[in-house]
Amino acid sequence: MGTDNLQGAASGRPGGTAATMPADRFSMRTRRLLWVWGFLAIPILFYAIIRFYPTFQAFYLSMTNWDLVRPAKFVGFANYIKLFKDPQFWKVFRNTFTYLIIGTPLSLVIAFTVAFFLDRVRFMHNFIRALYFLPYLTTAAAMAWVWRWFYQPPPIGVINDVLAIVGIPQQPFIRSTDQALFSVMVTAIWAGLGFQVIIFMAGLRAIPTTFYEAARIDGLGEWAILRKITLPLLKPTTVFLVVFSSIAFLRIFDQVYNMTTNDPGGPLGSTKPLVLMIYQTAFGSYAMGYAAAQTVVLFTILLIVSLLQLWILREKK
Repeated sequence: MGTDNLQGAASGRPGGTAATMPADRFSMRTRRLLWVWGFLAIPILFYAIIRFYPTFQAFYLSMTNWDLVRPAKFVGFANYIKLFKDPQFWKVFRNTFTYLIIGTPLSLVIAFTVAFFLDRVRFMHNFIRALYFLPYLTTAAAMAWVWRWFYQPPPIGVINDVLAIVGIPQQPFIRSTDQALFSVMVTAIWAGLGFQVIIFMAGLRAIPTTFYEAARIDGLGEWAILRKITLPLLKPTTVFLVVFSSIAFLRIFDQVYNMTTNDPGGPLGSTKPLVLMIYQTAFGSYAMGYAAAQTVVLFTILLIVSLLQLWILREKK
């Protein structure tokens, strides 16, 4: 066998021309993209199955009449028509937006105030910061039950005991249609305060100290520095916390459910948010199609509120 034939046999091609490796057909940029998409394939597949599919399925179920026993029957927009004609829905809708409109700004103002002064504390700074963050690490159910105990009538309730000492009559708190929602809101604000304080402190420490030094050299007072330097430079942090806190208040559930266990949603539904209504519709009445319609409405509210806040708080160029 000749030399050419030996080379041809080794290469697998007649005439001795060596085959080009498949990897050589792709440029370095193409191979890099293949590696990137290869690694991204698993998380994309995960989100497509675990996240996106249930979302689209909820839209479909919202147009059906399904009770887990009989097959789903397509009813079009009947569930939405029923929902918008339901007076209970509008009461729950009002409760949900009360949590949002009052709870979000109040929690952020308190968190910023705490972070602003805590950032100037040097004695036992880490210990105090850990105390503020501790409620955020506590399970919502345990925390809600502790606050439920605080709100009890005397001699059990700690808060009413303190009010009696200073001569204030005892308050019904979660047993009152007027006070129950705000009593639950206080608990929710307290639970998320530690996280907001930590984020605000991170934002404050990211501001270069040279800005403050230059402002003091120019003769600006503390209030002017806060208004002209601190708050504007803290805007990205504030935008994040506004959106994050708004979503948390729109999805409030744990505090309401655990603090009003005997009557979920409080007296006459005075504390019931939309998430609790969805839970009761789905797992109390087993009206899955109707619950899915409520879920779609909640999703739409979350999307609109988040986009609206991002648009209002966007950077002006």
